[in-house]
Amino acid sequence: MGFVFLIQKEVVDREMDELTRQGGSHVKKKKMLDMVIDAVNNFKDSVPKMQINAPEKQKDTDGKRPCLPGYYTAAELRPYLERPPLDPHAPGASGKPFKPDQLSPEEKKEMEDGEKKHCFNVFASDRVSLHRDLGPDTRSPECIEQKFKRCPPLPTTSIIIVFHNEAWSTLLRTVYSVMYTSPAILLKEILMVDDASTDEYLKDKLDEYVKPFQIVKVVRQRERKGLIAARLLGASVATGDTLTFLDAHCECFYGWLETLLARIAENYTAVVSPDIVTIDLNTFEFNSPSPYGNNRNRGNFDWGLAFGWETVPSLENKKRKDETYPIKTPTFAGGLFSISKEYFEHIGSYDEEMEIWGGENIEMSFRVWQCGGQLEILPCSVVGHVFRSKSPHTFPKGTQVIIRNQVRLAEVWMDGYKEIFYRRNREAANIVQQKSYGDLSKRYSLRQNLQCKNFSWYLNNVYPEMYVPDLDPLIYGDVSFKSHLSAFPDR
Repeated sequence: MGFVFLIQKEVVDREMDELTRQGGSHVKKKKMLDMVIDAVNNFKDSVPKMQINAPEKQKDTDGKRPCLPGYYTAAELRPYLERPPLDPHAPGASGKPFKPDQLSPEEKKEMEDGEKKHCFNVFASDRVSLHRDLGPDTRSPECIEQKFKRCPPLPTTSIIIVFHNEAWSTLLRTVYSVMYTSPAILLKEILMVDDASTDEYLKDKLDEYVKPFQIVKVVRQRERKGLIAARLLGASVATGDTLTFLDAHCECFYGWLETLLARIAENYTAVVSPDIVTIDLNTFEFNSPSPYGNNRNRGNFDWGLAFGWETVPSLENKKRKDETYPIKTPTFAGGLFSISKEYFEHIGSYDEEMEIWGGENIEMSFRVWQCGGQLEILPCSVVGHVFRSKSPHTFPKGTQVIIRNQVRLAEVWMDGYKEIFYRRNREAANIVQQKSYGDLSKRYSLRQNLQCKNFSWYLNNVYPEMYVPDLDPLIYGDVSFKSHLSAFPDR
């Protein structure tokens, strides 16, 4: 191009000299030079460019966490561990019951000792594989086909499992079940919180067993403080976006975790529980969910502040289009649930002054609802649980700690309705009279700072089906029955 320009320049100079000799003006010279320069520039622009610059990356201006469009694929939601091939005829395989034909005297003694210590059939549990599958996916079709959006992204979770002298097989089956059913990209860690177990196999042996699984960590309380303190310990060291609490004798079904986490991704204030099905305490049969969604239950409470189950009212069911929709529940069992870690701390975690166990689930139920959150059960998330008829554990301070815990929740959250509870529980009334329920100032401040609604609002808006006795009855008291069966010896 430089060569062409020199030729053009020489031609222009010659022409300009000629014009000068002929008396042309300087204006004509300049005009001619401008024409030549324009021609050169046009030629330069017509030459193809040999280097294409990389596009500039646009900065995220809205401050949101970036995420991909569309839905998570099955490959993305692959579990942390692949379940090994199993013998379909093995004891308890596919969630089937274990029923031995005949037991030797030694086996009978082993079964009796296990039931006495753990209040379920450890003999059966020990013979069921730690890796067993639970048979076909029997959830409703919409649950099986459910897809999960990538935006907003599903949060990670820390699984927190509290145990105290738990049977080896039920504890490890719970851990394996989590790893076999939880997507690797969502499972941040499994925290096994030991509430000062005394059984030797739950010490060094357990530490060595879980060491190959880097995702599993054992956290220990040196002295027994109970479920509430142990969960708070687990939450304090958890690093996941959410906290998922499980009991130490559970088995998780297909798709259980992503269902819970997807709901929290949609609603930060949702505290979500799975549909809890029964693992038979005698045979360890897994009671698989029904595809028809029959007889759905939700949590309730009575005026003695005991938790219970009831059938979901038809009006509530009509609000749900299909089984992927949550069930709003007035209370929850409190043993199995997921919650945003940030929201857990914002909403007041647990009452740190409550002791051991008991009442914390009702307290959290009232608090979440009254302070702007909501409790839900998600039928597409299914977890099996061994329900025992009684607790195998002793209470260091006796069962009175449960009543003291109940008094604390009644004093903070129930307003004038607490008197209904006190009329039904004389020991609770005595604790109130003696003011031996501890300091409540932090919980009162929490309620005020969060601008929580009163208990009347809860009854009217969350649990309108609840029967409410007269707050100021003319008379009240106990009814006692005295047996006279001795007069009827044939009965």
